[in-house]
Amino acid sequence: MSGKLARVSGALPQQLPTRAPARSGAAAFFDLDKTIIAGSSALAFSRPFRRQGLISRRAALRSGYAQLLLVLSGADADTMDLLRRRITALCTGWEVAQIRSIVAETLHDIVEPMVYAEATDLIAEHRANGDEVVVLSASGLEVVEPIAVLVGADRCFATRMGVADGRYTGVIDYYCYGEEKAQAARQVAEEQGYRLEDCRAYSDSITDLPLLEAVGHPTVVNPDRALRREAELRGWPVLTFADPVALRFRPPPLRTTLTAAGIGAAAALAAVGWYAWRRPARYWFRWGS
Repeated sequence: MSGKLARVSGALPQQLPTRAPARSGAAAFFDLDKTIIAGSSALAFSRPFRRQGLISRRAALRSGYAQLLLVLSGADADTMDLLRRRITALCTGWEVAQIRSIVAETLHDIVEPMVYAEATDLIAEHRANGDEVVVLSASGLEVVEPIAVLVGADRCFATRMGVADGRYTGVIDYYCYGEEKAQAARQVAEEQGYRLEDCRAYSDSITDLPLLEAVGHPTVVNPDRALRREAELRGWPVLTFADPVALRFRPPPLRTTLTAAGIGAAAALAAVGWYAWRRPARYWFRWGS
């Protein structure tokens, strides 16, 4: 692919599909945010979500404080737990169909320019070698899934929100974070007959340490301070991705049936980020005190 995204359509399954094992007998596991794309997959949709009136100003301010903590302190466990609780409260009652429609309509314009060319080259290399490419992300499934398709992944695992009567319940059915990513990698390996010692993993965050430890060939990409320190101690390779793809074509609309679960978390994060970006840091500290 070499700096360009594949023109692909169709939805990747969250659960393990029926498929032949990779020709190489191994998988490559990729985190999404700041590993494959330059920034947050959820926050990328801030403006379209805001324009649709999904978030009130008061709700955005409350959640914005949690998002600012994430930006300032990194994705440590306490910060992620706070943000997760804010998100579930925020998206409760949202209509799934509206969220799904917004993501499908704006995906290409918003996300494609954020994808790292280095990441697409690396994914293409793994596919050429016969490896299975798996994306794992704590963002909502309906955001992660089509991005995984665009970059040529074989499947993805992502956070799923509970749904009842077409609306989000505010309960997280599956949180693809921390140890859960490592468990997903073990599940893929067991189902397909891979040896984890032969598999690779790529991530930017210390919260993905369990995933990196689970495989035989961990690599850190644009690491946060804590993960860089771990990589130096363990002698892990460190990659720097800095060149987002500038697409020269506009692919056709993604022909995918987006599933209901998971998008609530992505939508909430998106609206939160818009306010966190617009307000100076001193405002948030004053508001949160």
